[in-house]
Order: sequence, then structure tokens, then C-alpha cells
Amino acid sequence: MHRNAVVSWEDWFEAHRKHLKREKELTRLRDCIAAERRQLPWLKLRKDYVFESERGPKRLAELFAGKSQLIVYHFMMTPGSDHRCEGCSFLADHIDAADQHLKHHDVSLAVISRAPLAELLPYKQRMGWKFDWVSSYASDFNFDMQVSFTERQIAAGDTIYNFEKRPLRSKDLPGTSVFYRDENGDIFLTFMSRARGGDALIGAYHYLDMTPKGRNETGPYHGLMDWVRLHDEYQDRTRDPPDCCE
Repeated sequence: MHRNAVVSWEDWFEAHRKHLKREKELTRLRDCIAAERRQLPWLKLRKDYVFESERGPKRLAELFAGKSQLIVYHFMMTPGSDHRCEGCSFLADHIDAADQHLKHHDVSLAVISRAPLAELLPYKQRMGWKFDWVSSYASDFNFDMQVSFTERQIAAGDTIYNFEKRPLRSKDLPGTSVFYRDENGDIFLTFMSRARGGDALIGAYHYLDMTPKGRNETGPYHGLMDWVRLHDEYQDRTRDPPDCCE
């Protein structure tokens, strides 16, 4: 581990006092970008998506649960696959705590995957999660949100993810989508976040960013796959990372 300079209290205090200006710049920049995000144009949805939930079929409008705002996390789980994404699970471990407060501030939160509900629920129970997790298996929702891709799209390299056309290997990828429902019942897509945009939802990363070693993702993948495991599987294992965690 690199050894930083060890100095007197006076020098330490002055160095950290000067650095505080940079921390404040970051905070103000984050606030500014959030304000700009709220001014982005909206897209009115024309489809009536239906999802499979633990309480039967639910339309997209019902996922709002009486709120005007809906945050959807697209959990990467392909129908029939036995892969359980460590990156998605790492983020999902943070959802229930936030949701205790969001639901009291006009925000509903749902997790959506393309795998059938029968494949989602055993994993949800294993992980001890309480959030609403629904399946978009019978709808085009994931494809329209550009987080799922057909074999034909993948073969042709005709895949768009994070506002960029690029070749992909995975049929499903993670992300966050935000919606607004007005007093007339119209639903609008207001924001999309993909790839590393999910970092903002992972509180553990913000703790690590304050430590001397930081995220300490030094290889072989130089990302969360270097160390993150399912929270009941912290043990050594070696395998190639999926696209989502590159």
C-alpha cells in the first residue's frame, strides 16, 4: 500500500482545509447536474405494459402505487439462466433501506427483470429482499428500454445501450429508468441511467471512496468483479465477468 506523507497537525489541517474546496465543488456540481436532469425533455409512453407480480398481472401504471414518480431498476436476469449477477445484486442490497423513505416522498420503486416470476422469487427469498420485483417476460418493456436484446440484434451488432450503438454479448443488461404519471394518467419516461450510472445507487461505494484504499479494484477485471460476491457467497472463485461489470 502506498504510504502518504505523515505530517504535523498544522500541516495536516491546512492540506485538508484546502482540499475541502474541491469536495464542495463536487457537491455543487452534483446539485447542478441534478437540476439539469430535471429539465430534460420527457417521452410519453404509448404502450400499456403488463408485468407478472406476486399479486397477479400489473400494468405499468399500477407500479406507481398511487405515487406520481416511479423508479425502475432493471435487474439483469435472462429467462432460464442460472447466472445471478453480482453487480445487480450488490446494488439491490441497497434498495430496501432507501425504499423505506422513498415511498413517503411520492416515489415508488420497483425492480424489473425479463425472467419469469417463478425464477425471480426463489432468489428474492434467498437474498432476503422485500422490494417489489416483477417480470416483464410477456412484454416488450425491456427491449423498449434498451436493456434487453434479441439474438438477431446481437448477431448484427444492432444493439444500443447507454445511448450508444455498440456490439454486445449479453441478452440483458442493467440500468435504471425513471417515470412520471400525471393527473390524467399519462406516463412519461423522464430519465435513463445505464452502465456506471448505477454507482450512484450503491452506498457501499461511497463509504469506500472515503477510505485510504478506495474501491481497491486493482485487477484482474479492474471493477466490482474483483471483489463483490453475492452477500451469502463471499468466497474465492474465478471466472470471466459478464458485460455488465466490465
